[in-house]
Amino acid sequence: MSELKVLTRNVNRPNPAHIDSYLVNEGYVALPRALNDMTPEDVIDEVKFSRLRGRGGAGFPAGMKWDFASRDRRKPKYVICNADEGEPGTFKDRVLIENDPHAILEGMALAGYAVGAEKGFIYIRGEYSEGAKILERAIAEAEGRSFLGKNILNSGFDFSVTVHRGAGAYICGEETALIESLEGKRGQSRIRPPFPVNVGYNNLPTIVNNVETLASVAPIILRGGAWYASIGTPECPGTKMFSVSGHVVRPGVYELPMGVTLRELIFEHAGGMRENRSFKAAFPGGASSACLIESQLDVQLDFNALAAAGSMLGSGAVMVLDDTADMVKVTHVLIKFFEHESCGKCTPCREGLFWVRRILDRILDGKGSESDLDLLSDICEGIRSTSFCGLGEASVSCLVSTMEKFRHEYMAYFKDTGSGMPAVEATS
Repeated sequence: MSELKVLTRNVNRPNPAHIDSYLVNEGYVALPRALNDMTPEDVIDEVKFSRLRGRGGAGFPAGMKWDFASRDRRKPKYVICNADEGEPGTFKDRVLIENDPHAILEGMALAGYAVGAEKGFIYIRGEYSEGAKILERAIAEAEGRSFLGKNILNSGFDFSVTVHRGAGAYICGEETALIESLEGKRGQSRIRPPFPVNVGYNNLPTIVNNVETLASVAPIILRGGAWYASIGTPECPGTKMFSVSGHVVRPGVYELPMGVTLRELIFEHAGGMRENRSFKAAFPGGASSACLIESQLDVQLDFNALAAAGSMLGSGAVMVLDDTADMVKVTHVLIKFFEHESCGKCTPCREGLFWVRRILDRILDGKGSESDLDLLSDICEGIRSTSFCGLGEASVSCLVSTMEKFRHEYMAYFKDTGSGMPAVEATS
């Protein structure tokens, strides 16, 4: 399966972030078409026909979300682009932000027209300082050509965009925590329902979509929802950008039709394992996902197939590990991240991850016992079943899956008080 450049079509062009480069490759063609020839309902219907599912991780149908917001008669309404790309192993949104910012802005304007919003925000992670500058420059360019601002292209439609930089909190990738932060509050998740489509920014109707989701909108309006739905798998159509990292020959971002197998992504596009090592495991949806092993290499990378395999697609961050990796140490690093990034709002996540990390510390110090695995399983179940938000629920997926699939590596730390897996020496 070859790469299909829908979202990344402009990435390797000269000066790709400049508006003139965007314009010569069908840029800002979909927006005037929608404003002149389509009603807001038509735009929503086209996105529904495309069966586009949110690319930020949840996979919720974008057209359905827009429809909910459009039916709410309260004003003003808002469009938020979630560019808080904080999942370990994820860097695909950064490619679009830095190389094709106008695709994001055109998608936001189309979303604003569809739902009746006049204001948009791009909430970008604080570490993406260069990306924030590029977006601000792109907004000024778009305003100068009447693609953003007042009375866009003399259509009577107003839509403006503001860039808002986050402060480095992983939790703000969750849409309600993002909204809290945007309002100037501490970034912590809200109770849902109500959902942001009805009670979002300033308690008004708000749609929150990922960078990749919004960048998909203009091609859909330009070529039609049926065209987009014909790509990939029937239940999960379209292309997907995968951030591939770890022990592969060619780490990077690959845009492929939904449903490509993990084997093809790693061994054909990413060049296989480095230094002729053997494949050991991969986290297909970043640190929040359950790992897959060699017998699962032929699983399709889409929302449904990965869920059936006991993992998740998430944002498409594929972290690949070879046979030198100590899965206990890998899991320890990931758990330390989640412990540090817990917002602290709920006890299961705040206290549970602290104790999970302490127990892993003990195991790695050679002072653990097999009973620690039962204790970890109990704590993980408590965190997954009672955490306030989805990020808490997913935080222990790495641990649950490695305890199940690599139990012998945990056991090695109990049998000898040394360093665990002999193979780990190869990574030092």
